[in-house]
Amino acid sequence: MPQAGSFSRPNERYTDRAHAGQVLASKITALQLADPVVLGLARGGVPVAAQVARALRAPLQVCVARKIGAPGQPELALGAVTADGPPTYDDALVRSFGVRPHDLQQDCERERAEARRREQLYQPSQVVSVAGRDAVLVDDGLATGATARAALRMLRQSDPRTVVLAVPVGAPDAVRALREEADQVVCVLQPVHFAAVGQWYRDFGPTSDEEIHRILQEFTAPQG
Repeated sequence: MPQAGSFSRPNERYTDRAHAGQVLASKITALQLADPVVLGLARGGVPVAAQVARALRAPLQVCVARKIGAPGQPELALGAVTADGPPTYDDALVRSFGVRPHDLQQDCERERAEARRREQLYQPSQVVSVAGRDAVLVDDGLATGATARAALRMLRQSDPRTVVLAVPVGAPDAVRALREEADQVVCVLQPVHFAAVGQWYRDFGPTSDEEIHRILQEFTAPQG
């Protein structure tokens, strides 16, 4: 396994999300953020974010954004939505499918309802405010960047001091586009031949709600 913070070969892959988080954490700690709060995008971003939060000795929260899939290709995100606020769309991609945002309204409302359900499911008893603090949004990777964009815009509404987007791997175009949404974007790997996030992990199994709850319990347990 490569050591945290480095790769011995250009096409090296992460062992799993925990390993990806360790590598990413080494990059984030170098930023020397003041009073950071780490937010993991549910679900796969949470195990990655946990490693970053441990390294920063920062609180961990869960952030929920849901993709709005393309007609006939639900895994391809035309946009995304959070529990509150308007949806965000990739206008060029939406046009390429011959649809309009209005045509996706039903899908949007369904995903918004699911985002609200998951927020209630994951929400700790005491929510940590990001106002005036450095917010670090973490996901396990960027493909289109749709969910990250929706989450970043939602975070801005909470008035953080800065917003950092941190991912272990991302499509170069998505990383470039999201630099307009975040104050900083940290992406360890930007492969030229990028097809999917999962190709850069040896183990990319789904993250369960139970795993998220176990992680959150660690960060809400009394320290001493």
